[in-house]
Amino acid sequence: MAKILRIHPDNPQENLILEVVNTLKKGGLIIYPSDTIYALGCDINNLKAMEKLAQLKKIKLEKAQFSIICNDLSHLSHFTRPIDTSVFRILKNNVPGPFTFILEANKSLPLAYKGKKTIGIRVPQHSIPQLIVEKLGHPIASTSIRDEDEILEYSTDPELIAEKYDHLVDLVIDSGYGDNMASTIVDLTSGEPEILREGKGQLA
Repeated sequence: MAKILRIHPDNPQENLILEVVNTLKKGGLIIYPSDTIYALGCDINNLKAMEKLAQLKKIKLEKAQFSIICNDLSHLSHFTRPIDTSVFRILKNNVPGPFTFILEANKSLPLAYKGKKTIGIRVPQHSIPQLIVEKLGHPIASTSIRDEDEILEYSTDPELIAEKYDHLVDLVIDSGYGDNMASTIVDLTSGEPEILREGKGQLA
């Protein structure tokens, strides 16, 4: 049964954030809020957790396109090839924010991402995921919670989300209603921004 933690979005309680981090370190799956929609996450370096996340999404791990959630741009060099100045400027002007940026992957990716040519990097403008990553010491893997209801598309009520995922995840963070619009996906692999999905973010 999933544990529900009520964490204040503006003043997150540190002891609760540490409980979330502890769950991730043990290979648990979490549901967390962001500046867009509620999302599923796990420790990027825990292969078993990554496999569980893929299983939950009913896809093979090698086919999965999980985003990498960072708390700032300092993690970029761990996952991406060297970035030129113009691309870095676009990133700098738009993070943190409701964007997923597609960048060329390097060869030192975590095991679950091995062989990927590109990766999606996300720095949400929300204190909870930022603090989770900071206290964990490295990024988390993430994927959105989609709703079977075609009109809704994304669930916004954390209590309903907790009900639905009760036996599928270890922990649900309730920080109030989420948004129902996902991040804007921007491909930067050519050096020029190409919008792959229009979402909440408007490029600066």
